[in-house]
Amino acid sequence: MPRPRTPPAPIRLRAARMLDVVTGELVTPGDLLIEDGRIVSLSPTSVPSGSEEIDLGDLTLLPGLMDMEVNLLLGGPNHESPLNPVQDDPALRTLRAVANARRTLRAGFTTVRNLGLFVQTGGLLLDVALKRAIDFGWIEGPRVVPAGHAIAPTGGHLDPTMFQALAPHIMPLTVEEGIANGVAEVRKAVRYQIKYGAELIKVCASNGVMSHTGPAGAQQYSDEELRAIADEAHRAGRKVAAHCMGDGAVRAAVEAGIDCIEHGFLAGKDTLDLMAERGTFLVATSYLADGMDVSRAAPELQAKAAEVFPRSRATISMAIEQGVRIACGTDAPAIPHGRNAKELLALVDRGMTPLQAIRAATVVSAELIAAEDRGRLEEGLLADVIAVAGDPTSDITATERVAFVMKGGTVYRNDAAGPRR
Repeated sequence: MPRPRTPPAPIRLRAARMLDVVTGELVTPGDLLIEDGRIVSLSPTSVPSGSEEIDLGDLTLLPGLMDMEVNLLLGGPNHESPLNPVQDDPALRTLRAVANARRTLRAGFTTVRNLGLFVQTGGLLLDVALKRAIDFGWIEGPRVVPAGHAIAPTGGHLDPTMFQALAPHIMPLTVEEGIANGVAEVRKAVRYQIKYGAELIKVCASNGVMSHTGPAGAQQYSDEELRAIADEAHRAGRKVAAHCMGDGAVRAAVEAGIDCIEHGFLAGKDTLDLMAERGTFLVATSYLADGMDVSRAAPELQAKAAEVFPRSRATISMAIEQGVRIACGTDAPAIPHGRNAKELLALVDRGMTPLQAIRAATVVSAELIAAEDRGRLEEGLLADVIAVAGDPTSDITATERVAFVMKGGTVYRNDAAGPRR
Protein backbone atom coordinates (compact mmCIF):
# COMPACT_ATOMS: atom_id res chain seq x y z
CA MET A 1 0.00 0.00 0.00
CA PRO A 2 1.37 3.47 -0.83
CA ARG A 3 2.04 5.69 2.13
CA PRO A 4 -0.46 8.52 2.55
CA ARG A 5 0.95 11.83 1.40
CA THR A 6 1.46 14.38 4.12
CA PRO A 7 0.46 17.79 2.74
CA PRO A 8 3.15 20.45 3.14
CA ALA A 9 2.65 23.07 5.82
CA PRO A 10 1.13 26.37 4.70
CA ILE A 11 3.71 29.08 3.98
CA ARG A 12 3.45 32.75 4.78
CA LEU A 13 5.76 34.53 2.34
CA ARG A 14 6.69 38.09 3.19
CA ALA A 15 8.82 40.79 1.57
CA ALA A 16 9.05 44.56 1.59
CA ARG A 17 6.75 44.88 -1.42
CA MET A 18 5.01 42.97 -4.21
CA LEU A 19 3.96 43.95 -7.70
CA ASP A 20 0.37 43.83 -8.93
CA VAL A 21 1.20 43.37 -12.62
CA VAL A 22 -2.36 44.22 -13.69
CA THR A 23 -2.62 47.63 -12.00
CA GLY A 24 1.11 48.31 -11.90
CA GLU A 25 0.87 49.08 -8.19
CA LEU A 26 3.65 48.18 -5.78
CA VAL A 27 1.83 46.84 -2.72
CA THR A 28 3.60 47.27 0.62
CA PRO A 29 4.35 45.04 2.31
CA GLY A 30 4.30 41.91 0.16
CA ASP A 31 2.43 39.26 2.10
CA LEU A 32 1.12 35.96 0.70
CA LEU A 33 -0.36 32.86 2.28
CA ILE A 34 0.31 29.70 0.29
CA GLU A 35 -1.28 26.28 0.70
CA ASP A 36 -1.15 23.17 -1.49
CA GLY A 37 0.84 24.96 -4.15
CA ARG A 38 -1.51 27.92 -4.57
CA ILE A 39 -1.89 31.44 -3.29
CA VAL A 40 -4.86 31.40 -0.91
CA SER A 41 -4.65 34.90 0.53
CA LEU A 42 -3.01 38.28 -0.01
CA SER A 43 -2.18 40.21 3.17
CA PRO A 44 -3.74 37.46 5.30
CA THR A 45 -5.39 38.51 8.57
CA SER A 46 -4.90 35.07 10.08
CA VAL A 47 -2.48 32.22 9.45
CA PRO A 48 -3.09 28.50 10.14
CA SER A 49 -1.19 27.04 13.07
CA GLY A 50 1.95 25.20 12.06
CA SER A 51 2.58 27.50 9.10
CA GLU A 52 6.11 28.15 7.94
CA GLU A 53 7.09 31.80 7.63
CA ILE A 54 9.61 33.01 5.07
CA ASP A 55 10.58 36.66 5.46
CA LEU A 56 12.67 37.88 2.54
CA GLY A 57 13.26 41.36 3.85
CA ASP A 58 13.90 44.19 1.41
CA LEU A 59 12.94 42.36 -1.79
CA THR A 60 10.09 42.68 -4.28
CA LEU A 61 7.75 39.77 -4.98
CA LEU A 62 6.80 39.15 -8.60
CA PRO A 63 4.89 36.42 -10.39
CA GLY A 64 7.19 33.77 -11.84
CA LEU A 65 8.48 34.98 -15.21
CA MET A 66 7.88 33.12 -18.48
CA ASP A 67 10.03 32.57 -21.57
CA MET A 68 8.03 31.68 -24.65
CA GLU A 69 10.93 30.51 -26.79
CA VAL A 70 13.66 28.27 -25.44
CA ASN A 71 15.28 25.03 -26.49
CA LEU A 72 16.43 23.36 -23.30
CA LEU A 73 17.81 20.39 -25.28
CA LEU A 74 20.52 22.59 -26.82
CA GLY A 75 23.25 24.76 -25.36
CA GLY A 76 24.54 24.81 -21.83
CA PRO A 77 27.46 22.71 -20.56
CA ASN A 78 30.07 21.46 -23.05
CA HIS A 79 28.23 22.67 -26.12
CA GLU A 80 31.18 24.29 -27.90
CA SER A 81 31.53 21.86 -30.78
CA PRO A 82 29.78 22.87 -34.03
CA LEU A 83 29.20 19.14 -34.61
CA ASN A 84 27.09 18.82 -31.49
CA PRO A 85 23.94 17.87 -33.46
CA VAL A 86 25.66 14.66 -34.61
CA GLN A 87 27.69 14.07 -31.44
CA ASP A 88 24.97 14.11 -28.75
CA ASP A 89 22.77 11.04 -28.63
CA PRO A 90 19.19 11.45 -27.31
CA ALA A 91 20.18 10.34 -23.79
CA LEU A 92 22.99 12.89 -23.48
CA ARG A 93 20.81 15.60 -25.01
CA THR A 94 18.12 14.94 -22.40
CA LEU A 95 20.67 15.10 -19.59
CA ARG A 96 21.89 18.39 -21.07
CA ALA A 97 18.32 19.65 -20.76
CA VAL A 98 18.28 18.75 -17.06
CA ALA A 99 21.13 21.19 -16.41
CA ASN A 100 19.57 23.89 -18.58
CA ALA A 101 16.14 23.49 -16.96
CA ARG A 102 17.55 23.99 -13.48
CA ARG A 103 19.52 27.06 -14.56
CA THR A 104 16.39 28.56 -16.16
CA LEU A 105 14.25 27.98 -13.08
CA ARG A 106 16.84 29.51 -10.76
CA ALA A 107 16.85 32.61 -13.00
CA GLY A 108 13.21 33.18 -12.04
CA PHE A 109 11.53 31.70 -15.13
CA THR A 110 8.93 29.26 -13.86
CA THR A 111 7.21 28.54 -17.21
CA VAL A 112 8.72 28.07 -20.68
CA ARG A 113 7.67 26.95 -24.14
CA ASN A 114 10.21 24.52 -25.55
CA LEU A 115 9.96 25.35 -29.22
CA GLY A 116 10.88 22.49 -31.38
CA LEU A 117 13.51 19.80 -31.51
CA PHE A 118 15.46 19.75 -34.75
CA VAL A 119 17.81 16.85 -34.17
CA GLN A 120 17.71 13.13 -34.84
CA THR A 121 15.95 11.33 -31.97
CA GLY A 122 14.44 8.24 -33.56
CA GLY A 123 11.08 9.97 -33.25
CA LEU A 124 11.31 10.47 -29.47
CA LEU A 125 9.86 13.74 -28.17
CA LEU A 126 12.60 14.58 -25.69
CA ASP A 127 10.98 17.78 -24.45
CA VAL A 128 7.80 15.88 -23.58
CA ALA A 129 9.92 13.46 -21.53
CA LEU A 130 11.65 16.42 -19.86
CA LYS A 131 8.31 17.99 -18.98
CA ARG A 132 7.06 14.75 -17.43
CA ALA A 133 10.20 14.29 -15.35
CA ILE A 134 9.87 17.84 -14.01
CA ASP A 135 6.15 17.38 -13.31
CA PHE A 136 6.89 14.12 -11.46
CA GLY A 137 9.33 16.03 -9.27
CA TRP A 138 12.34 13.95 -10.32
CA ILE A 139 14.32 16.99 -11.48
CA GLU A 140 14.17 20.73 -11.00
CA GLY A 141 12.93 22.91 -13.83
CA PRO A 142 10.22 25.27 -15.02
CA ARG A 143 6.80 24.21 -16.21
CA VAL A 144 7.41 23.14 -19.81
CA VAL A 145 4.99 23.56 -22.71
CA PRO A 146 6.58 21.20 -25.28
CA ALA A 147 6.32 21.43 -29.05
CA GLY A 148 8.02 18.15 -29.94
CA HIS A 149 9.82 18.32 -33.28
CA ALA A 150 9.77 21.53 -35.28
CA ILE A 151 8.03 21.13 -38.65
CA ALA A 152 10.32 22.29 -41.49
CA PRO A 153 10.72 21.64 -45.21
CA THR A 154 13.78 19.98 -46.69
CA GLY A 155 16.50 22.63 -46.61
CA GLY A 156 14.39 24.86 -44.39
CA HIS A 157 15.79 26.90 -41.54
CA LEU A 158 15.20 24.13 -39.00
CA ASP A 159 16.44 21.33 -41.18
CA PRO A 160 19.51 20.77 -38.99
CA THR A 161 21.74 19.55 -41.82
CA MET A 162 21.83 23.04 -43.33
CA PHE A 163 23.26 24.79 -40.24
CA GLN A 164 26.66 23.26 -41.04
CA ALA A 165 25.95 22.84 -44.76
CA LEU A 166 26.34 19.07 -44.41
CA ALA A 167 26.63 16.78 -47.43
CA PRO A 168 23.64 14.72 -48.61
CA HIS A 169 22.48 11.72 -46.55
CA ILE A 170 24.18 12.86 -43.34
CA MET A 171 21.77 12.89 -40.40
CA PRO A 172 18.55 12.42 -42.38
CA LEU A 173 15.35 13.17 -40.46
CA THR A 174 11.99 11.49 -40.89
CA VAL A 175 8.59 13.11 -41.26
CA GLU A 176 7.95 12.16 -37.63
CA GLU A 177 11.11 14.11 -36.73
CA GLY A 178 9.72 17.16 -38.48
CA ILE A 179 11.11 17.25 -42.05
CA ALA A 180 7.92 17.36 -44.09
CA ASN A 181 7.09 18.47 -47.63
CA GLY A 182 3.65 18.95 -49.10
CA VAL A 183 0.25 19.05 -47.45
CA ALA A 184 0.01 15.33 -46.71
CA GLU A 185 3.41 15.20 -45.00
CA VAL A 186 2.95 18.34 -42.91
CA ARG A 187 -0.39 17.01 -41.66
CA LYS A 188 1.26 13.72 -40.74
CA ALA A 189 4.11 15.51 -38.96
CA VAL A 190 1.70 17.62 -36.92
CA ARG A 191 -0.42 14.61 -36.00
CA TYR A 192 2.64 12.69 -34.84
CA GLN A 193 3.79 15.48 -32.50
CA ILE A 194 0.32 15.80 -31.00
CA LYS A 195 -0.08 12.03 -30.59
CA TYR A 196 3.05 11.84 -28.46
CA GLY A 197 2.46 14.83 -26.24
CA ALA A 198 3.21 18.11 -28.02
CA GLU A 199 1.12 20.90 -26.52
CA LEU A 200 1.74 23.28 -29.42
CA ILE A 201 3.26 23.06 -32.89
CA LYS A 202 6.39 24.86 -34.06
CA VAL A 203 6.74 25.47 -37.80
CA CYS A 204 9.53 27.01 -39.82
CA ALA A 205 7.83 29.49 -42.15
CA SER A 206 10.86 31.42 -43.37
CA ASN A 207 14.61 31.28 -43.56
CA GLY A 208 16.72 32.63 -40.71
CA VAL A 209 19.96 34.41 -39.94
CA MET A 210 22.01 31.31 -39.12
CA SER A 211 20.92 29.14 -42.05
CA HIS A 212 22.90 28.64 -45.24
CA THR A 213 19.94 28.31 -47.59
CA GLY A 214 19.15 31.85 -48.65
CA PRO A 215 18.17 35.28 -47.31
CA ALA A 216 16.80 35.59 -43.79
CA GLY A 217 13.23 36.42 -44.71
CA ALA A 218 12.53 34.04 -47.58
CA GLN A 219 9.23 32.17 -47.19
CA GLN A 220 9.90 28.42 -47.11
CA TYR A 221 6.47 26.77 -46.80
CA SER A 222 3.77 27.52 -49.34
CA ASP A 223 0.57 29.27 -48.28
CA GLU A 224 -1.28 25.97 -48.71
CA GLU A 225 1.15 24.09 -46.46
CA LEU A 226 0.95 26.80 -43.77
CA ARG A 227 -2.86 26.65 -43.83
CA ALA A 228 -2.76 22.86 -43.52
CA ILE A 229 -0.46 23.04 -40.49
CA ALA A 230 -2.67 25.60 -38.76
CA ASP A 231 -5.82 23.65 -39.58
CA GLU A 232 -4.42 20.36 -38.30
CA ALA A 233 -3.19 21.89 -35.06
CA HIS A 234 -6.29 23.94 -34.37
CA ARG A 235 -8.66 21.00 -34.86
CA ALA A 236 -6.70 19.25 -32.13
CA GLY A 237 -6.87 22.28 -29.85
CA ARG A 238 -3.20 23.24 -30.28
CA LYS A 239 -1.73 26.61 -31.19
CA VAL A 240 1.00 27.13 -33.78
CA ALA A 241 4.18 29.16 -33.39
CA ALA A 242 6.06 30.06 -36.57
CA HIS A 243 9.75 30.89 -36.90
CA CYS A 244 9.34 33.76 -39.35
CA MET A 245 11.35 36.84 -40.29
CA GLY A 246 10.52 38.26 -43.73
CA ASP A 247 7.59 40.63 -44.18
CA GLY A 248 5.90 38.50 -46.85
CA ALA A 249 6.41 35.30 -44.88
CA VAL A 250 5.05 36.87 -41.68
CA ARG A 251 1.96 38.06 -43.52
CA ALA A 252 1.45 34.62 -45.09
CA ALA A 253 1.70 32.98 -41.66
CA VAL A 254 -0.76 35.41 -40.11
CA GLU A 255 -3.22 34.97 -42.98
CA ALA A 256 -2.88 31.19 -42.65
CA GLY A 257 -4.17 31.47 -39.08
CA ILE A 258 -0.90 30.87 -37.24
CA ASP A 259 -1.18 32.11 -33.66
CA CYS A 260 2.29 33.39 -32.88
CA ILE A 261 5.23 34.77 -34.84
CA GLU A 262 8.72 34.10 -33.51
CA HIS A 263 11.20 36.88 -34.27
CA GLY A 264 9.39 38.81 -37.04
CA PHE A 265 12.55 40.87 -37.48
CA LEU A 266 11.79 42.18 -40.99
CA ALA A 267 8.03 42.70 -40.74
CA GLY A 268 6.71 45.97 -42.14
CA LYS A 269 4.19 48.41 -40.69
CA ASP A 270 1.19 47.06 -42.62
CA THR A 271 1.97 43.50 -41.53
CA LEU A 272 2.37 44.57 -37.90
CA ASP A 273 -0.97 46.38 -38.16
CA LEU A 274 -2.52 43.13 -39.40
CA MET A 275 -1.01 41.26 -36.44
CA ALA A 276 -2.41 43.82 -34.02
CA GLU A 277 -5.82 43.67 -35.70
CA ARG A 278 -6.00 39.87 -35.58
CA GLY A 279 -4.47 39.50 -32.13
CA THR A 280 -1.51 37.50 -33.44
CA PHE A 281 1.20 37.30 -30.80
CA LEU A 282 4.82 38.25 -31.42
CA VAL A 283 7.64 36.61 -29.47
CA ALA A 284 10.22 39.22 -30.34
CA THR A 285 13.48 37.56 -29.14
CA SER A 286 14.88 41.08 -29.40
CA TYR A 287 17.97 40.58 -27.25
CA LEU A 288 19.38 38.35 -29.99
CA ALA A 289 20.29 41.52 -31.86
CA ASP A 290 22.42 42.66 -28.91
CA GLY A 291 23.74 39.53 -27.31
CA MET A 292 24.02 36.67 -29.79
CA ASP A 293 27.61 35.61 -30.38
CA VAL A 294 28.08 35.13 -34.13
CA SER A 295 31.89 35.34 -34.04
CA ARG A 296 32.29 31.64 -34.89
CA ALA A 297 29.71 31.69 -37.67
CA ALA A 298 30.65 31.54 -41.35
CA PRO A 299 31.44 34.96 -42.89
CA GLU A 300 28.26 34.95 -44.99
CA LEU A 301 26.17 34.34 -41.86
CA GLN A 302 27.95 37.10 -39.98
CA ALA A 303 27.14 39.41 -42.89
CA LYS A 304 23.49 38.38 -42.71
CA ALA A 305 23.41 39.12 -38.97
CA ALA A 306 25.01 42.52 -39.54
CA GLU A 307 22.20 43.36 -41.94
CA VAL A 308 19.23 41.86 -40.09
CA PHE A 309 19.93 42.63 -36.43
CA PRO A 310 19.93 46.45 -36.71
CA ARG A 311 16.70 46.31 -38.72
CA SER A 312 15.15 44.03 -36.11
CA ARG A 313 15.55 46.64 -33.37
CA ALA A 314 13.51 49.15 -35.35
CA THR A 315 10.89 46.51 -36.18
CA ILE A 316 10.33 45.62 -32.53
CA SER A 317 10.04 49.30 -31.61
CA MET A 318 7.44 49.70 -34.33
CA ALA A 319 5.55 46.61 -33.10
CA ILE A 320 5.39 48.11 -29.62
CA GLU A 321 4.05 51.37 -31.05
CA GLN A 322 1.46 49.51 -33.17
CA GLY A 323 0.10 47.65 -30.15
CA VAL A 324 1.10 44.13 -31.20
CA ARG A 325 0.72 41.62 -28.37
CA ILE A 326 4.35 40.92 -27.49
CA ALA A 327 5.32 38.03 -25.23
CA CYS A 328 8.76 37.46 -23.75
CA GLY A 329 11.02 34.96 -25.47
CA THR A 330 14.79 34.64 -25.72
CA ASP A 331 15.54 31.82 -28.19
CA ALA A 332 17.98 30.44 -25.61
CA PRO A 333 20.56 29.02 -26.16
CA ALA A 334 21.07 31.67 -28.83
CA ILE A 335 21.65 33.63 -25.65
CA PRO A 336 22.81 31.51 -22.70
CA HIS A 337 20.29 29.67 -20.56
CA GLY A 338 19.84 31.48 -17.27
CA ARG A 339 20.24 34.94 -18.77
CA ASN A 340 16.61 35.04 -19.88
CA ALA A 341 15.93 38.39 -18.15
CA LYS A 342 18.14 40.08 -20.76
CA GLU A 343 15.10 40.00 -23.04
CA LEU A 344 13.17 42.27 -20.65
CA LEU A 345 16.04 44.76 -20.77
CA ALA A 346 15.97 44.67 -24.57
CA LEU A 347 12.21 45.25 -24.68
CA VAL A 348 12.63 48.34 -22.50
CA ASP A 349 15.44 49.52 -24.76
CA ARG A 350 13.09 49.15 -27.75
CA GLY A 351 10.39 51.31 -26.15
CA MET A 352 8.44 49.39 -23.52
CA THR A 353 8.12 50.67 -19.99
CA PRO A 354 9.54 48.33 -17.34
CA LEU A 355 5.98 47.39 -16.35
CA GLN A 356 5.10 46.53 -19.96
CA ALA A 357 8.18 44.32 -20.21
CA ILE A 358 7.24 42.52 -16.98
CA ARG A 359 3.72 42.04 -18.33
CA ALA A 360 5.21 40.56 -21.52
CA ALA A 361 6.86 37.93 -19.33
CA THR A 362 3.80 37.32 -17.14
CA VAL A 363 0.23 38.13 -18.15
CA VAL A 364 0.81 38.31 -21.91
CA SER A 365 2.77 35.06 -21.93
CA ALA A 366 0.04 33.44 -19.84
CA GLU A 367 -2.51 34.56 -22.44
CA LEU A 368 -0.38 33.11 -25.23
CA ILE A 369 -0.41 29.64 -23.64
CA ALA A 370 -4.03 30.04 -22.41
CA ALA A 371 -2.90 29.52 -18.80
CA GLU A 372 -5.34 31.24 -16.47
CA ASP A 373 -3.65 29.83 -13.37
CA ARG A 374 -0.44 31.88 -13.42
CA GLY A 375 1.14 35.20 -14.38
CA ARG A 376 -0.28 37.22 -11.48
CA LEU A 377 -0.10 37.24 -7.69
CA GLU A 378 -3.74 36.58 -6.94
CA GLU A 379 -5.81 34.31 -4.76
CA GLY A 380 -6.40 30.88 -6.30
CA LEU A 381 -3.48 31.03 -8.74
CA LEU A 382 -0.40 28.83 -8.71
CA ALA A 383 2.20 29.87 -6.17
CA ASP A 384 4.84 30.63 -8.80
CA VAL A 385 6.58 33.53 -7.07
CA ILE A 386 10.00 35.09 -7.36
CA ALA A 387 11.70 37.91 -5.47
CA VAL A 388 14.19 40.42 -6.80
CA ALA A 389 16.38 43.10 -5.29
CA GLY A 390 15.15 46.61 -6.05
CA ASP A 391 12.09 48.05 -7.77
CA PRO A 392 11.67 46.48 -11.24
CA THR A 393 9.04 49.06 -12.24
CA SER A 394 11.71 51.77 -12.20
CA ASP A 395 14.79 49.63 -12.94
CA ILE A 396 14.16 46.63 -15.18
CA THR A 397 17.66 45.28 -14.42
CA ALA A 398 16.20 44.22 -11.05
CA THR A 399 14.81 41.18 -12.90
CA GLU A 400 18.42 40.01 -13.27
CA ARG A 401 18.85 40.07 -9.49
CA VAL A 402 16.67 37.10 -8.57
CA ALA A 403 17.19 36.02 -4.96
CA PHE A 404 14.20 33.74 -4.40
CA VAL A 405 12.25 31.30 -6.59
CA MET A 406 9.14 29.37 -5.67
CA LYS A 407 7.22 27.15 -8.09
CA GLY A 408 3.95 25.58 -7.03
CA GLY A 409 4.64 26.39 -3.39
CA THR A 410 8.06 24.68 -3.38
CA VAL A 411 11.14 26.83 -2.81
CA TYR A 412 13.91 26.22 -5.35
CA ARG A 413 16.09 29.20 -4.52
CA ASN A 414 16.43 31.35 -1.43
CA ASP A 415 19.74 33.12 -1.31
CA ALA A 416 19.14 34.35 2.24
CA ALA A 417 18.86 30.76 3.44
CA GLY A 418 22.23 29.77 1.99
CA PRO A 419 22.96 27.01 -0.55
CA ARG A 420 20.45 24.16 -0.91
CA ARG A 421 21.62 20.60 -0.39
